[in-house]
Amino acid sequence: MRLGIVIYSNDPEVVWNAFRFGVFSLAQGDEVKIFLLGKGVEALTMGDGKFKVGEQRDLFVENGGEIVACGVCLEIRDAREGATCPVGSMNDLYELTTWADKVVSF
Repeated sequence: MRLGIVIYSNDPEVVWNAFRFGVFSLAQGDEVKIFLLGKGVEALTMGDGKFKVGEQRDLFVENGGEIVACGVCLEIRDAREGATCPVGSMNDLYELTTWADKVVSF
């Protein structure tokens, strides 16, 4: 299955669970892509406090998952220069939704 995940939250527990779900889905043999939108782009800088977002994010990428972050959302937060993943647009979000068999939003 091809799974698209849209992360719109900056709540560490929500983001942690989104990446955990992505890692689990990859382990099931699915192709998984994540698009970070709005506050979700802050997932790129979340560390490993109570919820180990950074750890799950790294596991997701190490296991073949793809992450794209909204460029406009990064710009609003003055974070475009420090992005650690490809910077995308609404076109990338559109392509994710048409590529995926299922799309889940967190």
